[in-house]
Amino acid sequence: MKRVVIFASGSGSNAENLIKFFHNSDNASVIQVLTNNPHAKVLDRCKKLNISALSFNRIAFSKSEDVLNILKTSQPDLIVLAGFLWKFPEFILKAYPNKVINIHPALLPKYGGKGMYGMNVHNAVVENKETETGITIHYVNENYDEGAIIFQAKCTVLSTDSAEDVAEKIHLLEMEHFPKVVEKTLNQ
Repeated sequence: MKRVVIFASGSGSNAENLIKFFHNSDNASVIQVLTNNPHAKVLDRCKKLNISALSFNRIAFSKSEDVLNILKTSQPDLIVLAGFLWKFPEFILKAYPNKVINIHPALLPKYGGKGMYGMNVHNAVVENKETETGITIHYVNENYDEGAIIFQAKCTVLSTDSAEDVAEKIHLLEMEHFPKVVEKTLNQ
């Protein structure tokens, strides 16, 4: 049985979708969720779904080996970033080479980099009058949103779409594709 650990920072809708997707799987399960936000809604979702969840601070994550030691105990086959906003430390990436993936709410390399997440991305897409956008699932490396692309899915942006409309379209793509791509990545 493959083991998945999720890192999240916010509401946790992608994390919940992944947990439910793998709940009855014979191949994999989400064994833990880690968050840098002690008030994140993802913690409430995990409690309801009976999934182990822990929060940590920046020191535990990047200045010590506390989070790395949690991962060593959990022994994940894959680490999945689902709305996790901090840059991943190189020493954790080195401990899990090609085992950390992220979902980004745009078609990378467009609208990637520091500060480009959530509504910041959707606002930029609308302001720049893009005619399409989408999601990118990619490996994580030492730079924001620059790891090798695993999968992309596109959607149309209408001239009448607001940033909220774009966010809704992106959310639908995430819910549809993210679990399947995680499963496929686990089986490679």
